[in-house]
Amino acid sequence: MKLAILQPVFIPDLHDLAMMLAADMIVYQDSETWSRKGRTHRALIRTPDGTDYLNVPVRTDDRKKPIRQIRIDHAEKWIEPILRSLEYNYRNSVYYDFYEPEIRADFEMGHQFELLLDFNLFLRNRILRFMEIDIGAKTHHSSAMELYHSDPDKLAGNLDADTYWQEHGSRHYMRQGRNKEKFRFTHPRYRQHFDGFHPGCCLLDLLFQYGPESFRIVDQLIIE
Repeated sequence: MKLAILQPVFIPDLHDLAMMLAADMIVYQDSETWSRKGRTHRALIRTPDGTDYLNVPVRTDDRKKPIRQIRIDHAEKWIEPILRSLEYNYRNSVYYDFYEPEIRADFEMGHQFELLLDFNLFLRNRILRFMEIDIGAKTHHSSAMELYHSDPDKLAGNLDADTYWQEHGSRHYMRQGRNKEKFRFTHPRYRQHFDGFHPGCCLLDLLFQYGPESFRIVDQLIIE
């Protein structure tokens, strides 16, 4: 059994997606302490000068709580800046106009969510639905698991996992297991809307540029 140990990031990227697709079971560590170094509140997008982050503000008094308890700071006006950033950076993408009304409506739904986790899961499911990908059946939340352990090695043992991977670039905000395996991943290079190519952008980057043809890039992911 192949296990992926991830956090419920704001918007997944292709590395996250490849790991999700390759795993037999995905554990979202929503019971671990939130970290500003993680990606639960931010997602990378392409810009004319390289890359930048979309950010969701979190309540200052929640920052030492588990991820599942982190609340969005609605005192900040965060939805419109995100939408303006998407428009400015993606309006010339091939499929921006095709998806913009629904993506805008999804982000505007953010006002209705108190918890960051709930909004992230909603947005993840919407984006994966556009891409015709379903990972729901193999996704589990650590807060609801009797066999969960914060030590990745013990978690893998409890779940009888032969192999386990951890979220890429997570050593500064996730407890690292001694027996984790490196996930073999080669980032597919695709046509972005600005000159050059920057890997690691969230799935919106691919969706706005390739739309229903996104599967042609997803099919290039190296799956273990």
